Amino acid sequence: MVSSDQRRRQLAREKYARQQQRRQEARQKARRRNTVIAASLAVVLAAGGAVYASVALTDGGTKGSDSAAGGDPTPSTSESTTPEPAMAVDQKATYTMALKTNVGDISLAMDAAKTPRTVNSFKHLADKKYFDGTKCHRLTTDGIFVLQCGDPKGDGTGGPGYTIPDENLDSLGKAGADGSVTFPAGTVAMANTGQPGTGGSQFFLVYKDTKLPPSYTPFGKIDAAGLKVVQEVAKAGVEGGAKDGAPKKAVTIEKATVAKK
Repeated sequence: MVSSDQRRRQLAREKYARQQQRRQEARQKARRRNTVIAASLAVVLAAGGAVYASVALTDGGTKGSDSAAGGDPTPSTSESTTPEPAMAVDQKATYTMALKTNVGDISLAMDAAKTPRTVNSFKHLADKKYFDGTKCHRLTTDGIFVLQCGDPKGDGTGGPGYTIPDENLDSLGKAGADGSVTFPAGTVAMANTGQPGTGGSQFFLVYKDTKLPPSYTPFGKIDAAGLKVVQEVAKAGVEGGAKDGAPKKAVTIEKATVAKK
């Protein structure tokens, strides 16, 4: 016969075994989640030359007026100081953003019906020559494949002084078990601070299929010629042989215009 003391010890052992199993399952789940996050960090914006700890393509520059797929310093705050521009685009139309750069022309088709506030913001900024003379400050070449642009400060911390809401987040399908969806090559999407509704002016150009959480507004498509331009920049690699940083083949947006198609 099993004594009460032996029974208590047996129950304690079984409880401990269950706890260990739950902890192991939690660790495995966390590892799967962190795999996506680690890849996403490759496209978080740099803050003072480093990279934000928040998920993926981050726009940390909404603090101040004119100053949006890894490392891990702290992201800057997303404090709006300027009102979002009033809606002025035709929400039934397609708009084209033409980027004239020092390495070639890149044309982006934008859908105002699905991303009206994003398109409206880009037209507003382009009309004010906000992007003219700015650098595409970040290239990632491992796990996440993007060229990031739209920061007037050129270090990943700049923005227009206002934020815009996320849009069109379900257009790339439902997230898989790893919490990610595929952003196909040619996609143009908004950077943010890792928190909802924190897009500014920074955006990223996907030059090769990339898995990221569905947290970044996909608002446009690069034309075939423009995609080749971005791919040539990626082929040249990152400064210093790194996998994440300023592109070795420097890219400057000389002029950006947005027109109704």
